[in-house]
Amino acid sequence: MHLTVLSRSASLHTSRRLIEAGRAQGHRVRVIDPLEVGMGLGGEAPAVYWRRRAFPRTDAVLPRFGHATQRYGLSVLKQLELLGIPALNGAAALAASRDKMRSLQLLAAAGLPVPRTVMASDPANLREMARLVGGVPVLVKLLAADGKSGVMVCESLQSLEAALEAILGLGEDIVVQQYLRGARGRDLRVLVVGGRVAAALRRRPARGRFSRTLRRGASFEAAEVPARHVEIAAEAARVFGLEVAAVDMLDLKGGPLVFEVNGTPSIREAESACGVDVAALMVARAAELARA
Repeated sequence: MHLTVLSRSASLHTSRRLIEAGRAQGHRVRVIDPLEVGMGLGGEAPAVYWRRRAFPRTDAVLPRFGHATQRYGLSVLKQLELLGIPALNGAAALAASRDKMRSLQLLAAAGLPVPRTVMASDPANLREMARLVGGVPVLVKLLAADGKSGVMVCESLQSLEAALEAILGLGEDIVVQQYLRGARGRDLRVLVVGGRVAAALRRRPARGRFSRTLRRGASFEAAEVPARHVEIAAEAARVFGLEVAAVDMLDLKGGPLVFEVNGTPSIREAESACGVDVAALMVARAAELARA
């Protein structure tokens, strides 16, 4: 079977692992930079090219492009879908998961538990926004147009006003979210592949940080999660139509709260902490979709 990984580079960890796993399962795997792909419409059928030549034979595509190439990458993925090529995470599912406010809207509409959240466009209604999410302190999350995000804690209405004026003045969107005290160390990432939980991790941010990425000092360890958490993670992936998803949730006494769903998660942490060959599971699922 011929598999195509849409990625800027074959040296990126997850892309490299997909190559290794695919070849180990007897497939031919090629990494193609989406920015090197050309597309055409208006003829007998949609056309797609790679480096000015016909696009190589592909039975299934595994998208691994990031936010920096999101717009063009999604267009390439849509073009391949028009040609009937199955994708391990389609363009519509990826686009929805990368729109953070839309993500929460879809999760809430499906009845899944999410943190109290409001989206702000004007700092004039500070007290009402803070009241709706449970009062200060609150989390302020930046939703930049380039897909980058940032998180800060505002302990007072004054600090919230300053944050809103600064961020909104730059033309960026933000959401204001309830801040849950005592949630440190309760942060879970549940990795779902093909509708089943493949791995679960507990993430602990470095002291004084809210970021939960390894780049900023967070540590990861394998975790056992209750059946209810497993059900919620699988349902969150299903809501978006994602075959592969990292479902981030807070593990609280009253039950988990889902605060993000990632359609192109790194698999390094899950493989190293849990000893699970996630790349092999992803390749196997892509092959199933191609055969179907």
